[in-house]
Amino acid sequence: MKLYIKGNYRKSIYSSDKGYVIGLFKVRETNSKELEGHINKTITFTGYFHELNEDDTYIFYGEEVNHPRYGTQFQVSEYERVKPTDKEGIIEFLSSDLFPGIGENIAKQIVETLGDNALDEILKNPSCLNLVPKLTQKKANRIASVLSKYEESHQTIVKLTELGFSMKDSLSIYNQYKNYTLDVIDKNIYKIIDDISDISFLKVDVIAKQKGIELNDERRVKALIIYTMNILVFQNGDVYLTKETITNAVTRNLGIVIDSERFEPYFEELEKEGKIVIEDEAYYLIDIYKAEVNVADKIYNLVNKENKKIPNLEEKINELEKQYDISYNDKQKEAITKALENNILIITGGPGTGKTTIIKAITEIYAKINKLDYDELIKNLALLAPTGRASKRMSESTLLPASTIHRFLKWNKDTNEFMINEFNKADNNLIIIDEVSMIDISLFDSLFKGLKSNIQLILVGDYNQLPSVGPGQVLKDLIESEVIDTVHLDHLYRQDENSYITTLAHEIKEGELSESFLETKSDYTFLKCTSPSIKKNLTNLCKQIIDKGYDYKRVQLLAPMYKGENGIDLLNKELQNVFNPKDINKREITSGDVIFRENDKILQLVNMPDDNIYNGDIGTIKYIKYGNTSKSGKNEIYVDFDGNVVKYTPKDFGKIKHGFIISIHKSQGSEFEMVIMPVSSSYRRMLYRKLIYTGITRAKKKLILIGEVKPFTDSVYNNNEYIRNSKLLEKIMNKFSK
Repeated sequence: MKLYIKGNYRKSIYSSDKGYVIGLFKVRETNSKELEGHINKTITFTGYFHELNEDDTYIFYGEEVNHPRYGTQFQVSEYERVKPTDKEGIIEFLSSDLFPGIGENIAKQIVETLGDNALDEILKNPSCLNLVPKLTQKKANRIASVLSKYEESHQTIVKLTELGFSMKDSLSIYNQYKNYTLDVIDKNIYKIIDDISDISFLKVDVIAKQKGIELNDERRVKALIIYTMNILVFQNGDVYLTKETITNAVTRNLGIVIDSERFEPYFEELEKEGKIVIEDEAYYLIDIYKAEVNVADKIYNLVNKENKKIPNLEEKINELEKQYDISYNDKQKEAITKALENNILIITGGPGTGKTTIIKAITEIYAKINKLDYDELIKNLALLAPTGRASKRMSESTLLPASTIHRFLKWNKDTNEFMINEFNKADNNLIIIDEVSMIDISLFDSLFKGLKSNIQLILVGDYNQLPSVGPGQVLKDLIESEVIDTVHLDHLYRQDENSYITTLAHEIKEGELSESFLETKSDYTFLKCTSPSIKKNLTNLCKQIIDKGYDYKRVQLLAPMYKGENGIDLLNKELQNVFNPKDINKREITSGDVIFRENDKILQLVNMPDDNIYNGDIGTIKYIKYGNTSKSGKNEIYVDFDGNVVKYTPKDFGKIKHGFIISIHKSQGSEFEMVIMPVSSSYRRMLYRKLIYTGITRAKKKLILIGEVKPFTDSVYNNNEYIRNSKLLEKIMNKFSK
């Protein structure tokens, strides 16, 4: 039985461009015992709607939920409009604001003439209005037109939901095409993918097949090419693809065999349609191509602008040294000077080389030079990073606000657009970005679009870290272009004479490992064991660490792979039993093959900007509510992210996983007091220099490697990482060669 409430829409509290509405609804009838207390009262509702009119009666289908901030709400999954059937209802409807110029007297005459089925009669045969005395042709035409559009929009949305689209998707489709919606569905249903970004090929393809579209239909093949290209660029981080790579992947996904020669006209058509760009055998998605071109243009413009010359800058640096009783080395002084005088600068170096110290110095001297107080400084300055944890580190070190790039650009989750863009630029003058190796070409392009042309840009990152998850290798290409002034920091600052982590990082970076890596240091240990015994030894090690007073908030385990005997998925289950064992005082729930337990360490997998949490954030399960005690009637998990408590219901459980051990990729942009990293021959295909380097440089005070020596040494000498397809370097060089 579907739960419903019947009544009247009262007003909207919030509505988005996509049709999402939070509003008030006057309940007249319900089949829910829990909601009977709301009859003749208003209830807050949420859902996706085409349009809502106060004069209409609606039936909302859905469920009652309890929002932690807004209390009881009715979450609408689908709805229907109820046409008035009695005379009074029809008169009220026809004399409403929906039909301007039609008052109560005319409405009464229409009902008296056409009877209780007046609305259906008008829809079937609009000329029946000619029977109504004193009704002018103009008003008759208006009534018929409004009623027809009113009914057509509703019926179109109903038709879309019957095909298999969700209410949200149905509204997006109707709002895009209006009266032409069903024509688009019949002529080329795959057009939806081009015009509405959040409706995927897979979703449309299922409905298209049900409608009888053949597997080798031209419309399907072209849509599949674009879908496959999108998958491939994120799979390997390539900015462009080769024709062979695309055709092979598309053929695998088509479900039928098709000759590669037959793809040629499809590529030509897609290029004419402006969906792809073919440049010297490089096949681009149009948006990524434009991003690469725009980034090259912006870099060229910044490099070619005349730099500043700041008088007495050396004195100001000396004053800062005295103020904090520190001494900058020559490279650091060079970086500070060029950062303040150049329009664009790259500062690169490994852990312990003073990158954070330099950022703090730049901000303080910039404020003094420009005579800015604190409020003025934060208006002029933007400290940015790709992840929440990296931006938090910047803020802690500079004592100034820092932000993720997405937050700075005001990302709108509903529209998947940035509110800070080429039409609405940020006012900041000095932009400092940390962890630039993690920024992909599309995000860098979006950032440039949102910045003024007369900015100063300082890019800080480690050339030897892993590249971004998304397409491109921005930092690598920028440094290798050699057109941007780059300061390479190479002096290691150690906490004490026995510190070894930064030394090991330096050796790995250079591919020259000394025998010292097998010696135990104050901050480093390599525990040798065979691959099959890693799991047992790892759990024993963690028990010892707990006995020494550590908990999982101070310790982070890292590994390169999710699957296998020493993969992240299996090890997380083992480590849960060590760090947070089953206890009668801890509530737990099962989702698939995962047990979530109170006090578990949790890793966030997707961006949730409304809740101020992002992919890679780590928290702990504060408490769990069972369905029989929660107002939603469903199991609920509450995760604490450094004081920000976020609720997850079963539909959200896929957005989190255990974080006792996480992937090295997910750890980028973070630092942990202690890092433990298993090294196994079973990881062999994932072990290479940049990955190992990125993993060990996450450790601030203690690093423990556990496992086999040979896979570790092999990884250090293995510099054969996947070389991404990117032409950013070439495009930059071409601009400077003209």
